[in-house]
Amino acid sequence: MKVALAQLNYHIGNFESNIAKVIAAINEAKAQSADLIVFSELSICGYPPRDFLEFSDFIAACDAGIRQIAQECIGIAAIIGAPSKNDSGMGKPLYNSAYFIADGKIASVHHKCLLPTYDIFDEYRYFEPGPECAVVAYKNKRIAITVCEDLWNVGESAIYSRSPMDSLAGQSPDFIVNISASPFSDDHREHRMEAFRENALRHGLPVIFVNHVGAQTELIFDGGSFVMDAGGNLTDELKYFEEELRCVTLGDSSAAPQLQGHTGKIERIHDALVLGVRDYFRKSGLDTAILGVSGGADSAVTLALAARALGKERVRAVLLPSKFSSDHSVDDAKALVETIGCTHDTINIEGVASSVEAALNPYFEGREADVTEENIQARARGLLLMGLANKFGYVLLNTSNKSEAAVGYGTLYGDMAGGLSVLGDVYKTDVYELAHFINRAGESIPMNSITKPPSAELKPNQKDTDSLPEYDILDKILVQYIEQRLGPNEIVAAGYDAKLVARILKLVNTNEYKRYQTPPTLRVSSKAFGMGRRMPIVGKYLS
Repeated sequence: MKVALAQLNYHIGNFESNIAKVIAAINEAKAQSADLIVFSELSICGYPPRDFLEFSDFIAACDAGIRQIAQECIGIAAIIGAPSKNDSGMGKPLYNSAYFIADGKIASVHHKCLLPTYDIFDEYRYFEPGPECAVVAYKNKRIAITVCEDLWNVGESAIYSRSPMDSLAGQSPDFIVNISASPFSDDHREHRMEAFRENALRHGLPVIFVNHVGAQTELIFDGGSFVMDAGGNLTDELKYFEEELRCVTLGDSSAAPQLQGHTGKIERIHDALVLGVRDYFRKSGLDTAILGVSGGADSAVTLALAARALGKERVRAVLLPSKFSSDHSVDDAKALVETIGCTHDTINIEGVASSVEAALNPYFEGREADVTEENIQARARGLLLMGLANKFGYVLLNTSNKSEAAVGYGTLYGDMAGGLSVLGDVYKTDVYELAHFINRAGESIPMNSITKPPSAELKPNQKDTDSLPEYDILDKILVQYIEQRLGPNEIVAAGYDAKLVARILKLVNTNEYKRYQTPPTLRVSSKAFGMGRRMPIVGKYLS
């Protein structure tokens, strides 16, 4: 059987665009004489649709889209994801379903059985688990159709009391199809391969996996759809971070494997962030980004990524020096914008900050200068950037990194402002690695921005290490607490100073209120701030 894998970039709620993409892929697959074309989970509406699923008009549009697509399936069958109604009168009103379409009509509907409700997922809020599983017979083949999580209940990933494939395997399928919306994180590809390989080996069946590609606000989908033989070996692997349609002939042992080259963690993060920025603007109907550049690594990397995602002509950089800005920082920022080639301006913040301080001086009389005056400078920068953004319709890109966000090393309504956080899920040590990666074909980011001690430059001779430990130590502790969910005693047992661990963890917990007010953050780790990490603001734990 010749099967087309359709790895497409959908837009949530944009039914016209999504349906047009699907129909174009069906016609291309027909031209290549495919017997079956497979699309990803909730293709019709895009993933995750969230509370749009509570609108009857939204569900009606999904139903109409499926019927329209069915009319195109003459001479070819299709498997495609969409919500379907639960008419049983019991449970949630919808299923997360895979439609099998053939001969111009819906032949059968297969419901997702395992509904993830953890981290970024909240599917049980909307969907009822599928009650039963059945294979599909088509062209002398029996197909086990599964939806994303249905194949993850194996090995260390097993968290459910049932396994849909155990039921399907008893019905003598010839191969497994899994339609997915499997989001990117920097280590997820390996976990994904392991889970699907275990299914192939356990059931002795080939597996076809078709994934989303593209970004939906915080979530980035990396594609990487594949075919795996019954021995758990990859025989075909589609591109990462790009749309692709590929036809494969199952059981054709003479075909040479078409696999993607191995890429490292930093390259994957780079590609994910470029896609995340590009899709955020394109799908939101936005045009131009603006950001402040300081001469440091964070703003330099953000600018370089934005220019790659949008084009340098759609990025405006603003240098915002103060009386504390060093000459080398200003020079580094100028060298950066000139190398990138984007529009740039310089606005000194001294007048704005001084005006605010003058207005407050009668109330601050008798009090020493402290972090308040530093924050006024950061908010002056935010005020100016947001003024330009409002006047010209720009979107302000936030340049804070995950290390800073974790410990609250940032100013609300100042350097934490923005419409999108590009590096908010990237630790500072990885920001430096990204800078080196961006420079691999030539120096775009001045080396001094990478090698100099990081500083907010809000007071004389300030360095980040005045308030924080070195980032290589800080980041290791943060990873253990945030990603690995280790408690203080476990982290101390790993060899870290108890007082330092207590101080850092207290900073993380007491600054939760700041993170509630930050922009959407592009997710590239297994535990990002935002929708995937839900902590109480007023909790007492470790505070």
